[in-house]
Amino acid sequence: MMTNEEFRRSFKVPYHNSLGLAVYSCGVQHCGSCHSWGPAVRDHYLIHYILSGRGTFSYSGKKYNLSAGDGFLVVPSKVVYYCSDENDPWEYCWVGFNGSDAKRLMGYTGLLNKPPVFHYSDDNSFETIIMSICNASGTKPSDEMRMESGLLLFLATLTDKFGEKETSNTNGYEYVQKAIKFIEYNYSSDISVNDIASSVGISRSHLYRIFMQNISIPPNEYLMRYRVNKACELLQNHNLSIGEVAYSAGFADQLYFSRVFKKYMGMPPSKFSEYNSKGEYYV
Repeated sequence: MMTNEEFRRSFKVPYHNSLGLAVYSCGVQHCGSCHSWGPAVRDHYLIHYILSGRGTFSYSGKKYNLSAGDGFLVVPSKVVYYCSDENDPWEYCWVGFNGSDAKRLMGYTGLLNKPPVFHYSDDNSFETIIMSICNASGTKPSDEMRMESGLLLFLATLTDKFGEKETSNTNGYEYVQKAIKFIEYNYSSDISVNDIASSVGISRSHLYRIFMQNISIPPNEYLMRYRVNKACELLQNHNLSIGEVAYSAGFADQLYFSRVFKKYMGMPPSKFSEYNSKGEYYV
């Protein structure tokens, strides 16, 4: 039974519709003297952030003395033990989560390759975000969406604070990958090579050099081929007009689209479906 000095507010999600990332539980607790958990394992990730008081966290044979501004991470299937201080028991908030994307996203935070403790006391952003997840808790689909958005914001904030800074390889291949991803997400919009270069944080001339170095195609040519391939898919698989296909693939002018398409495919778009019933195409 909790004393008058103790309190606990928590929420546990009864089921998970989202397999990618889902909040398992969240809450805030003012623990009693020597309140403890474990030694035991969890089947999900669990991050505690200490608001006040003191306690200890034990992981992999090492004991950490923690206080306000500290946080600790519980990793699935790893034995941990944590206990509040006898004289100054801690109050913490927490969020537990899992899903197929959980490990990948946690990797970005930098906490998986370090001791599972951290410190942040510059402001109350961690507390604010975790409490927003708690305040959004509920069983409706909209509640789940709000909880997951709060969780993503928390992981993004952890990544900003503790994630490893990106390093650039000498051949710039990681910039090419980012540029290609930008094209995949934005090809249907009115984007230019300058937009692609800006999206990855390099100059247009540098983007050209690393594209030629890594895939032997300049970025404007890659963008054009990507759009033509998307147009082929739309012509093959959808009952759309030529104008609708052109606009969907990122061409604002239907006549220009037809000229470009014929250049790459050897026939106008109006004839493409007739000669490519098996979907055998690429540029």
